[in-house]
Amino acid sequence: MKWKFWGGSKEPMPSPGQDDWEQALINRMAVEYLQDQRARRRWGLAFKLLILLYLIGLMAATFSGRFVEGLSSSEEHTALIEVKGVIAADGDASADRIISALRTAFESDHVKGVVLRINSPGGSPVQAGYINDEIARLKAKYRKEHDKEMPVYAVAVDLCASGGYYVAVGADAIYVDKASLVGSIGVRIDSFGFQGLMEDLGIERRLLTAGANKGILDPFSPLPETQRQFLQRVLDRLHQQFIAAVKTGRGDKLKGGDEIFSGLFWSGEEAVDLGLADGLGSSSYVAREVIGAEKIHDYTRKRDLLDSVAQRLGVRIGSGILESLGVVGGSGLPH
Repeated sequence: MKWKFWGGSKEPMPSPGQDDWEQALINRMAVEYLQDQRARRRWGLAFKLLILLYLIGLMAATFSGRFVEGLSSSEEHTALIEVKGVIAADGDASADRIISALRTAFESDHVKGVVLRINSPGGSPVQAGYINDEIARLKAKYRKEHDKEMPVYAVAVDLCASGGYYVAVGADAIYVDKASLVGSIGVRIDSFGFQGLMEDLGIERRLLTAGANKGILDPFSPLPETQRQFLQRVLDRLHQQFIAAVKTGRGDKLKGGDEIFSGLFWSGEEAVDLGLADGLGSSSYVAREVIGAEKIHDYTRKRDLLDSVAQRLGVRIGSGILESLGVVGGSGLPH
């Protein structure tokens, strides 16, 4: 019999008991093993090649971006920083990303002014407060080191509300579109109450806590008046912090009364009339007519592909681990 190790045998296997049956079986197993090893090597090489190509592409994109940035930064320009989406620690509009972009812009020798283009419904008051404080710190530092001002302007797009407006009042002036929605100076806590429904269904809620108020805002438990008053005091305190930041940033420009701080929001035209904004204009208008540097360079810190993939992979792995432990929804105790 002729067994070809490089291509496998197309001849039928001898039946057990025939001559050379054991040798034929060994040959067949050896051929299939070698073929499997070759296939594994080919797939391994292909996978490594794909990783190499991805890394090369990522490096090329990074260096090309830096090259273009270097070219565009060699002349006076306006630095644009996007504050887009919900302002949250793990979002694109996190304080870390916005502050990092601001510091880069302030350190550039060719930036003539900074535009914060805001399209945000708000978010974390802590994150917004970090950004507001950093704008003031960077402006004071720049003034001390250069004996001149680095102008910072906020430009509202569709939404500049709540935490978005908290960021905006840190700027020297705020520009809006006539149809922008501006304001919502207030603080809120959301919750639901299912106690009545639980009683109607005959379901007993068993919540164990160490600490009399640890279960505050539990949707299946009643909200005692003492806890309601406590929460209201917390909200009022945060609201006063927000109001103080608005008054510090806008000063005598504010023309409205207490309704400004009631949580209402207005169109861009109304915002200008109330002193919540200074005028109508886009980021291009501000760069060209106000700052005097029509060329705009985007300093926004964006997630690269590797960050996005790593984040999604981490979320999926974390969810898989929680599911394997029997944890529902990523929180609670194993059941």
